Amino acid sequence: ELAELDIDYETDFVGYDSLDSECTVLALYSGDKSVERFAEGDEGILVVDSTPFYAESGGQSGDTGRFFGNGVSVSVLDTVKNGNAFVHKVVLIDGSISVGDSLHAEVDASLRNATRRNHSATHLLHAALQEVLGDHVNQRGSLVEPDRLRFDFSHFEEVALAELQLIERKVNEQIRNNSDIQTDIMDLEQAKEHGAMALFG
Repeated sequence: ELAELDIDYETDFVGYDSLDSECTVLALYSGDKSVERFAEGDEGILVVDSTPFYAESGGQSGDTGRFFGNGVSVSVLDTVKNGNAFVHKVVLIDGSISVGDSLHAEVDASLRNATRRNHSATHLLHAALQEVLGDHVNQRGSLVEPDRLRFDFSHFEEVALAELQLIERKVNEQIRNNSDIQTDIMDLEQAKEHGAMALFG
């Protein structure tokens, strides 16, 4: 429902570099209606000009956390994309906010980090599946949350217990290696040149 609102704003995502940032309120929505102000206890949609909150994408759940400042406390329950805007589902805990106000955004770091670990695990799992079962194995979907992951893949038969144990061992070996992770932003062609797999067209 959050992604279905007709929102014509653009949000600058800064969440790869920082888990907190300053921002300005661009729009507020109560239900499907644009409003100018939220008061204490109000629930709705908050759109800002810049956000560290990752929006649900590619099976990975959206960030949670808070906005705050000048006696204001806003709880962020979910984040999704709507066109070029990042849409935050919020509850106003204290104070009031209006369009044009400045706020400080802060992602729940423990949940983001847990989600990132599970996202990395999907890539390790995909690599291990291809190594053990064959190059024909491709991701068909996934769900990545702070406390779990699901990885859907194509294969022509049931995975045997011995294969499953080998896959688990290979993934766990890579986890124990504790390799550094780096995020690079690049266009699709650059990503393919660096070995990225384009699985969904």
